[in-house]
Amino acid sequence: MPVVMRFSGAISAVLMLLLPAIWNRFPLLQFDTGGYLVRWYEGYLVPSRSTVFGLYLNVLSPLDFWPVLLVQAALTVWVLALVLRAMGFGGRPLLLVGVTAALSVLTTLPFLASILLTDIFAGLAVLALHFLFFHDAELQRWERNALIALIAFAVATHSATFVVIVALLAAAALAWWWLRIGGAAGIARGAAAVALGAVMLVGANYIVAGKLAWTPGGPALSFGRMLQDGIVNRYLADHCREERLKLCAHRHELPTDADVFFWSGKGSIFNNLGRFAGLDDEMSKIVLGSLRDYPALQIEMALAATAHQLTRIASGEGVVNTIWHTYWAIEKFVPASTAAMRDARQQRGEIGFAAINRIHQPVAMGSMLLLLATALLGWRRKRFSDLGLLAGTACTALLANAFVCGVLSNPHDRYGARLVWIAPLVIALLLCRLHAERRLPLMGRGQAALPLAARSMPPA
Repeated sequence: MPVVMRFSGAISAVLMLLLPAIWNRFPLLQFDTGGYLVRWYEGYLVPSRSTVFGLYLNVLSPLDFWPVLLVQAALTVWVLALVLRAMGFGGRPLLLVGVTAALSVLTTLPFLASILLTDIFAGLAVLALHFLFFHDAELQRWERNALIALIAFAVATHSATFVVIVALLAAAALAWWWLRIGGAAGIARGAAAVALGAVMLVGANYIVAGKLAWTPGGPALSFGRMLQDGIVNRYLADHCREERLKLCAHRHELPTDADVFFWSGKGSIFNNLGRFAGLDDEMSKIVLGSLRDYPALQIEMALAATAHQLTRIASGEGVVNTIWHTYWAIEKFVPASTAAMRDARQQRGEIGFAAINRIHQPVAMGSMLLLLATALLGWRRKRFSDLGLLAGTACTALLANAFVCGVLSNPHDRYGARLVWIAPLVIALLLCRLHAERRLPLMGRGQAALPLAARSMPPA
């Protein structure tokens, strides 16, 4: 295949993923963007705001942050190309363009690539880890090392991504030990990538805040979910007579929405009581006390939150024109980008996701249901075993993500959307495989579309 065709296909795919930002005339922004950006200037740590991702934004901020998006889109196209190669469709630039085009229309992927946020790296890390587990022998050394670096960076950008990847590592180790699926070398490399990411994050936090620490926020985020579930109010009702808690005086004023509690701004209970610095210890005490006192209720609410998070998959949460802290952060620390930011369609209120989600949500829900069928097909038919493993990885990642984000935080569309695009990708690959088989002679059916390592396996 001529190099020019591969290059042209890759460039076309990158441009497709950047179409939302190109239309917007500036990278998409979200509530949390400013919190990441200012970490390297404020000199202290705040919940769920990675200093590693903050450095990434600052280093690539010249030219109105477009280098950030180019890196994100290029990494995504590279990973998609690896997926196609692993499934037996390597060296087909037109297919890469076609798959990217389908994902750009039917899923939230281009919006993840076009926004200044950590979310794109969650899905890329899941796919990268899958390669190390199940396709390690097919990778060149530089590809293997690049995937390890990608995973390390991804887990350093968000604690939820870190936990999801650790869950996948545990699942892969269990599959290798019990079913002899995958390889120990790939699992070891995945573990090394996670360890490297942890070192990156703790090191960056030390440089910023002068202390060896993880990004804070675990108990506070769990407190928010328990507040929404009514568990915090029950704990206060049961314990305020014997315990001195700041929130006792405000028990009947507490909102039932975690976002309202944390982000209402000036005059809110959370602000008046000192925000995270003033309430961290108390929130941790309530979280641990609630786990001790109401285990059955916690399990019931955790299952409900996990199920709820699986259905929260809409595109565009938080991509609005009232993100004042993010505007302030860019104006103060990247002033050269202020004019372009203010001129963007998002800041003029011209962007909306209602029509888009009439496509994205049913496609995502249907694809998640078909993942189970694909995993079963891979289990029963050896010629689909590679797709079955990918579907299994996707199912495990989606369940782990739903638990981590739904239970340890609280359900949001953004948390589901960051990974759900992998499901339509798997189904698209299944359709490509079925189409390829139909074009082959009967005796050769199922062979040409398989990876090299699987072609010797007889059909079941």
